[in-house]
Amino acid sequence: MFHGSKIVLPLAIIAAFSACSTDNARVNAAIDKANQAPVGSELSPDASLVWPKLKLPLGQQSEIDQRISSILQGMTLEQKIAQMIQPEIRDISVEDMRRYGFGSYLNGGGAFPNNDKHATPADWIALAEAMYQASVDDSLDGANIPTMWGTDAVHGHNNVVGATLFPHNIGLGAANNPQLIEQVAAVTAREVMVTGIDWVFAPTVAVVRDDRWGRTYEGYSEDPDIVKAYSAAIVTGLQGRVGDTFLDEQHVISTVKHFLGDGGTEGGVDQGNNTASEQALFDIHAQGYVGGLTAGAQTVMASFNSWNGEKIHGDHYLMTQVLKQQMGFDGLVVGDWNGHGQIDGCSNESCARVANAGLDIYMVPTSAWKPLYDNTLAQARSGEIPMSRIDDAVSRILRVKLRAGLFEKPSPKSRPLAGKTQLIGSKAHRDIARQAVRESLVLLKNNQGIVPLSPKQRILVAGDAADNIGKQSGGWTITWQGTNNTNADFPGGRSIYAGLAEQVVAAGGEIELSRDGRFNNRPDVAIVVFGEEPYAEGNGDIDDLEYQRGNKRDLALLQSLKDQGIPVVSVFISGRPMWVNPELNASDAFVAAWLPGSEGDGIAQVLLLDAQDKVQYDFKGRLSFSWPARVDQTQVNRFDTDYQPLLPYGFGLRAGESGQLSNDLPVEVQRNRDDLVALHLFERTAVTPWVMGIAADGDNQAIIDTIQQNDVVYTRTIDKRVQEDARLFTFNGKAEGAVAIYGAFPRDLRGFSETQSVLSFDLQLLEPQTQAVQLSMDCEPSCSTSIDLSSVLAQLPVKSWTTITVDLNCFAEQGVDFSRVIEPFSLKTKGRLSMGLANIAILPSQADAATVSCQ
Repeated sequence: MFHGSKIVLPLAIIAAFSACSTDNARVNAAIDKANQAPVGSELSPDASLVWPKLKLPLGQQSEIDQRISSILQGMTLEQKIAQMIQPEIRDISVEDMRRYGFGSYLNGGGAFPNNDKHATPADWIALAEAMYQASVDDSLDGANIPTMWGTDAVHGHNNVVGATLFPHNIGLGAANNPQLIEQVAAVTAREVMVTGIDWVFAPTVAVVRDDRWGRTYEGYSEDPDIVKAYSAAIVTGLQGRVGDTFLDEQHVISTVKHFLGDGGTEGGVDQGNNTASEQALFDIHAQGYVGGLTAGAQTVMASFNSWNGEKIHGDHYLMTQVLKQQMGFDGLVVGDWNGHGQIDGCSNESCARVANAGLDIYMVPTSAWKPLYDNTLAQARSGEIPMSRIDDAVSRILRVKLRAGLFEKPSPKSRPLAGKTQLIGSKAHRDIARQAVRESLVLLKNNQGIVPLSPKQRILVAGDAADNIGKQSGGWTITWQGTNNTNADFPGGRSIYAGLAEQVVAAGGEIELSRDGRFNNRPDVAIVVFGEEPYAEGNGDIDDLEYQRGNKRDLALLQSLKDQGIPVVSVFISGRPMWVNPELNASDAFVAAWLPGSEGDGIAQVLLLDAQDKVQYDFKGRLSFSWPARVDQTQVNRFDTDYQPLLPYGFGLRAGESGQLSNDLPVEVQRNRDDLVALHLFERTAVTPWVMGIAADGDNQAIIDTIQQNDVVYTRTIDKRVQEDARLFTFNGKAEGAVAIYGAFPRDLRGFSETQSVLSFDLQLLEPQTQAVQLSMDCEPSCSTSIDLSSVLAQLPVKSWTTITVDLNCFAEQGVDFSRVIEPFSLKTKGRLSMGLANIAILPSQADAATVSCQ
């Protein structure tokens, strides 16, 4: 395949969530504006018309400013640029740190010291110490500035085996307990400090509008007011309280992310385009920054998404005029994973535009860090990036380091919590996580008050998530996607089954585990634990909200038990609300457990009575996301004008309470495809988030220049109807070459495959092919097609533009999984060929007139 690898809060706030008493008119108006704003809406000429001046808790700090000025005077330009470069631990060595003195470095999801998934806390500390010492080595010229390590600790210190893993944000939102959230964050900070790390890339404060988004579980709620309150709570937990425990030896630097609008992209597409009006961008999507920054957050991460077509990483208005100048943020803005490379005219190796737009630190994993450093240095020397901007960025980085005390604190191995491995996964920490699990559970259905259950019964536990800590923890769990983990990777953790078994056995009941529902002794009741497989970011994007679309294996399990007269209690593991009407009908009780993390026994403490048949803990969770009534009800949010969910925001039953859901919910799948529009892949240039590239003998290049070539393929822009709206591709025949359009993540294109769609492109033949030309569409994990277009191209007139359309059924017949398309277009040949390409798209409902049909 062509594609690359890759505060204490006022009681009024709490009451507002419980009573659902948010300012309806304001939020409703904002949502209306978001829905009605045209693409390309003009920005306000004056940011103060929309954006407030925030009252930030630290204010002017003249002593720190004086120190910054002094340090700057002693820095070489090379050192300043190094402060702005953030490489990843897989791509740099301690010697690289000693030579360059990077201002920071990170470990991404699935990166570990020594590339060892089971690296011990001692291994983490050793790397932190080595990097620190290298950054302050006396052999360095100029000022020696301590580096800092950043990590994605998004539901606990989730990269470290044995750490306490909390419910993901969507579960914490259902818990409705900001004080608990602050405790969760404080525990995370302590476990991170044990391993010598300074900086956490959390909290995510996205306000999710479309539940198809693969990062929905990273949002606390669809309600911006709740996100605002939670952001303040988690920033305080991570960093400590300003004027008291702020960034002391128990706390870490936090990051409010992703700025801005990542939860509101069209179609819920990760890294896509948010078309909200400016007022709605503030009212809905910026409230987490109001909460987090006013609690003292020191860093903000730029978002991958665009706003009205402009990538945030390159948006000077939002990053500089709004965030820094108007809102008054004086900390640093860090990029996301090679996000600078997505800016028009940029690559992972060079992008002056983002620095000029206000980005202070380039996050640059892979070996691209070296050319990026060299190019950024050259751009500073030439004045392409003004020295005033360089000094501003470095001043902001130094300000954060000085506020965090990094110049005064001991080295990582000598800090108070360093090496106290008994804190990682300690009982006290797991107790807080267990409480978070209990309070996050939302009881959606409870026929005849069947739940909670007596532990003295004979209980069957079924489903593939029952004894699977990795699945119950979801993405961002040890590995980036949360996959390829076993229970052995979670020492000290408890699966849901383990928690149930402990209590049932202690009460004198009987329990049997059977993944497929078969049993030796007929049970009195069955608890079935099932749900989504782990995913992260764009890998979780889906086409609609139907659970197990096309493969209802869990429904079959539920129904088989139901058909045998066995009462069924369903525990549903998911990163979002989903359309599960058939599964609800087949269940006597149904619990939305979200992604509870490592302490699965917290579920047993709510689901089961104690040994005296008394309630242990009541269900407290309430929906912070509305539950859909239809598969295509992908945007169903509190205060919507036409708000008709199956279960509303704030819904949640209590122990013994019977619900209102009947056993005959409609199960017919009705997909409204009337609003399915063309998926444009290339219009003048590749349409975000797609990338166009050329390849030859393993040399894969994203096209970023007007003219570009490898050993086989030459390409440049040409004119079709308007200036540079097409590209010329010339293959020299020395080896197989390819031109392709691909994404960073697979896309769910089942909506198109079900509506008689075509892959369409305009082609101008300039030099006929000398060998076969293959058209491909590829999917993950490993499926690829090959449709020979030679006969079609042979019939084309030379130097004339022709529209070619290929029935998507041609790809389906070759086994393409349309739920995971990673490369929707590729043309390759081993021979000579010269052609123009333009207007590449997938068009619905045009298969009847396809140029290439597979009937």
